[in-house]
Amino acid sequence: MSLIVLLVIVAIVGFLILTYNRLIAQIEAVRNNQKQIDIQLDRRFKVFESLINVVKKYMDYEKTTLKDVVALRNQAQAAKAAGNEVERITAENKISSIASNLNLVFEQYPDLKANQNCMQLQEEIVSTENKLAFAKQSYNDSIEIYNASKKSFPTNFVVSAFKDKLDIDFPYWQLDAAKAAEHESYTVNL
Repeated sequence: MSLIVLLVIVAIVGFLILTYNRLIAQIEAVRNNQKQIDIQLDRRFKVFESLINVVKKYMDYEKTTLKDVVALRNQAQAAKAAGNEVERITAENKISSIASNLNLVFEQYPDLKANQNCMQLQEEIVSTENKLAFAKQSYNDSIEIYNASKKSFPTNFVVSAFKDKLDIDFPYWQLDAAKAAEHESYTVNL
């Protein structure tokens, strides 16, 4: 009888340890994916700076663009330092909006369109935005996996027992409302 009780206790402790470790691994996966977003955001900012330096001789637009990007970047960094992910996400999404509008501005400057450095940097911005979108999707996916795990039975009991370590609410990276509406209303004209 005592052997059965001992086996049950070992099984319960084993379950607790495995569940705890699995949830910690998922939390670390979310944090790693968040760091990947940070890498792409830093890369984007550096490409913006390079692009603006190339563009300086062509137009005045870069002054306001640079000021806007720097102000938003500073806002995002301050929000990150303060632990305010929602404000950080909002600021970074505004920078993405500026990046998507750059091509329209370049159309107004034929010399700029012909500049090889400028074209290369435009491609870098597009590439970085694509990598950033992939990193955001990976981050959001890892949050989904973690949230599904922590809410499932009987894992939710382990989470409630170690609430301070295992019950974390990560904010999602989302499209802003205008972009979401634009994507939803998109139609193909044949």
